[in-house]
Amino acid sequence: MSVFGSSSGLSSQASSLTGSAAELSGDRDLNSPPEDSVSDLAFSPQAEFLAVSSWDKKVRIYELAPNGDSQGKALYEHQGPVLSVHWSKDGTKVVSGGTDKAARLFDVQSGQSQQIAAHDAAIKSVRFVDAGNTGGQIVATGSWDKTLKYWDLRTPNPVSTVQLPERVYTMDCQQQLLVVGTAERHICIFDLSNPGTIFKTIQSQLKLQTRVVSCYPSGNGFAVGSVEGRCAIQYVEDRDQQKLGFSFKCHRDNPTPGTRSEANVYSLNAISFHPQYGTFSTAGSDGSLNFWDKDSKHRLKGYNSQGATIPCTAFNRNGTIFAYALSYDWSKGHQFNRADYLNVVKLHATREEEVKPRANKAKR
Repeated sequence: MSVFGSSSGLSSQASSLTGSAAELSGDRDLNSPPEDSVSDLAFSPQAEFLAVSSWDKKVRIYELAPNGDSQGKALYEHQGPVLSVHWSKDGTKVVSGGTDKAARLFDVQSGQSQQIAAHDAAIKSVRFVDAGNTGGQIVATGSWDKTLKYWDLRTPNPVSTVQLPERVYTMDCQQQLLVVGTAERHICIFDLSNPGTIFKTIQSQLKLQTRVVSCYPSGNGFAVGSVEGRCAIQYVEDRDQQKLGFSFKCHRDNPTPGTRSEANVYSLNAISFHPQYGTFSTAGSDGSLNFWDKDSKHRLKGYNSQGATIPCTAFNRNGTIFAYALSYDWSKGHQFNRADYLNVVKLHATREEEVKPRANKAKR
């Protein structure tokens, strides 16, 4: 039973895989959440710490206890809404970027933050990367000024600036792979052994605006999500793409059979890969969550709308916790950002049925 690529969406056979909001009723709320829409979530790779960026101009860092409790451990501020946050590999630093055109670095041990990067427009995405021969991690910043910049934390100026075809909307990295999604559906692929040069530029196979890219843990490809409620499974090497690449519909309401009703299509906002299994989640403006196995082309589990749009998601370091924000994603403009709109971060204890690949999947 495959539900990927189906022209009619999920088949009737897949209905047993769809869960209700009640099945997520045990998910814990993050204590003292942001005061405005959540923009990004990132778990530390070394401990149970979660960084949360928000439109309230703040980055908050929480510690998660084994019993599901959470408490705030640190907070620092930008001069404008914060759009992206990421941890260093050793878990000692957090980097963030926002509409103030600045990236800030927070040192977990000292509790101090400082500006470490600047652009001519908002910084949409930030990542720590292992690039070139720098001898350590550097920071990559992608901006609406159509540039990607790399920053060595020991020097005040960028070590490299790459001109991109359009404004940066999304960015992710794994291993030696860095992928940048821009306006006009451009996808720029970087080999971090040569970070200052674009390895390959392709056009997204999805027809409408790119919303998110997320790299596979293996570093040989990435998934792309768009505003049209579709997801594309993409590989770096052409031969792998021809053999294994595909796209499928998700995050849309299917029209009622026998009627002339049309499907409601929602933006796919977030794609997160499980760090051990390589399965992945999708979440969107319809407020639903899905877990997928790309190699066997199956949906593992789906959950209906949680009552609010979902702008971002993240797995913790071993994939036992899945965090998702129920928060306004600006998909309907500023007039829908009501004061009473739900604004929480949920912590979900993952189950094997949601994230473990199917036993009979083909090895790829």
